[in-house]
Amino acid sequence: MSASANAMDFDEILTQIGEFGRYQRVNYLLICLPVLFAAANSLSYVFTAGTPKYRCRIEECDVSYQNPASYQTDWLELAMPGTRDKHGYFTPKDSCLRYTSNISAVAASDECQAELFAPPQTQRCMDFVYDTGEYTIVQDWHLTCKENKWKLAFVGTTHFAGLVIGTALFGYLADRFGRKNIFLFCIIFMGITGIGQALAWDYTSFLIFALLNAIGTSGVYPLAFIIGVEMVGPRKRELTSIVLNYFYALGEALLGLAAWLLPNWQLLQYALSVPPLFFVAYYWLVPESVRWLIARNEHEKAGAIIKRAAQVNHRELSLELMASFKQQQLEANDADKHQSLLQQKQQEERQIWPSVKQVFAARQLVWRYAAMMFIWAVNAIVFYGLSLNSTNLSGNKYLNFTLVCLIEIPGYSLAWLCLRKLGRRLALSGSLILCAVTCVISGYITSGSNWIIIALFLIGKLGITSSFAVIYTYTAEMMPTVIRSGGVGVMSTFARCGAMLAPFVPLLGSYYEPLPLVLFGAFSMLAGLLSFLLPETFHKKLPDTVAEAIELGRTRTNSTNSAQQESTN
Repeated sequence: MSASANAMDFDEILTQIGEFGRYQRVNYLLICLPVLFAAANSLSYVFTAGTPKYRCRIEECDVSYQNPASYQTDWLELAMPGTRDKHGYFTPKDSCLRYTSNISAVAASDECQAELFAPPQTQRCMDFVYDTGEYTIVQDWHLTCKENKWKLAFVGTTHFAGLVIGTALFGYLADRFGRKNIFLFCIIFMGITGIGQALAWDYTSFLIFALLNAIGTSGVYPLAFIIGVEMVGPRKRELTSIVLNYFYALGEALLGLAAWLLPNWQLLQYALSVPPLFFVAYYWLVPESVRWLIARNEHEKAGAIIKRAAQVNHRELSLELMASFKQQQLEANDADKHQSLLQQKQQEERQIWPSVKQVFAARQLVWRYAAMMFIWAVNAIVFYGLSLNSTNLSGNKYLNFTLVCLIEIPGYSLAWLCLRKLGRRLALSGSLILCAVTCVISGYITSGSNWIIIALFLIGKLGITSSFAVIYTYTAEMMPTVIRSGGVGVMSTFARCGAMLAPFVPLLGSYYEPLPLVLFGAFSMLAGLLSFLLPETFHKKLPDTVAEAIELGRTRTNSTNSAQQESTN
């Protein structure tokens, strides 16, 4: 019996022990908890490597006995270019420039007066006064002024590079050594390397630990997703995937709250990294994936977990089913049977490369998958770029960041609704165009009520979140069965490579303020229009061969009719 047949047998077992009984609910909650910390670690650099408010230290006015000197004073507009808002808050035009000192006036005065400076001439300063509300790596390693902004953005790029490495690595290791073992390793490794970030002694060591931390973080969510999906019945899989996304969004939002309560970057990093170490207890609490055990012919271990689940769910297994399960164990112990499975696996691997060659030989598929790669990259850049850019909005940056993360919850819900009612193509293009329009509008609204700007920004994040959720399903339904898993993996990896550019996009705002949001909107609009050229896959049979994948583009159906059919089911 093949591994796929065994997996089908486990679906039959789930109908008896319960598709989502108490046993599965408890274990599902347990695997969701580490996702909170994985989500927080995935964006912690927004605050640990954030730019605090600072200005030039004015030796003529910042007297030495004031330690630390006050960031806001009455005489700042005399000493440096900037503006003061209606609330009396002064914002420097450039945090590293001050007006040139009037040497003769300095010698003759011991008070802070306008005569001490010679505007509009400016000079560069090398010593700074920081706002006492936030402490990041900028203060520790003097990463100030424009020439160091790339270093702060590069922390984010290093993080995404670690995600690319970890995504490719842990998928293979989980298939080889088990879901639970690699899941636990990723959680503990994430915690240890996160503590390493807090203990970093310079910028380079911080980058190294940030890379390692991202590698560990990259395995937590995907493996939690796999374990969750594999432990429940077919009718509950959609629910578990959506709920896991809710936990991820909550984890990101909790980061904003933690950063507000712990404005010191080292304390924040400890708070995010020490608790995951306690998840080592999952070695005894969380079971291995039964599907993985069956696929590995470890039926005795799988049987023990199934019996435990039935006991907790207050269900009884039929004698026929248990007899069938014991027969599989006997067959798995047969050396000839093992050899047969090995030969079948090798045969399946030999089928992959001919299919890949057929894809490259079909111009329709090459164009289609190239378009999908572009759309994946746009989704990643805009999704993470909006999260990063949220701290640049006016108002409380911690609140803004938290709201931008929480909006992902209705975004995932919107994706789930659109997939069922509108079809794949319209759901994807509509989500992208919604993001495009709101990003461009919010980019050009520089005056007026702050809540209007934030509301438009949040709608843009909702749209790109919905698009990101849709594209996973849409891509899987376009791929031939033999390369489906690898194809989605390639798209996801390419998207993460594109996301490495996201930390640098907000820097463009220093040259033209609306530019980051305008770029996000332009790319989203282009991707949304490109989506209209893709074939609809709603209510169509999954393509098993390359020929069937090509046929998707030739037999388009009206998505509205499909949606109506779905609503009547």
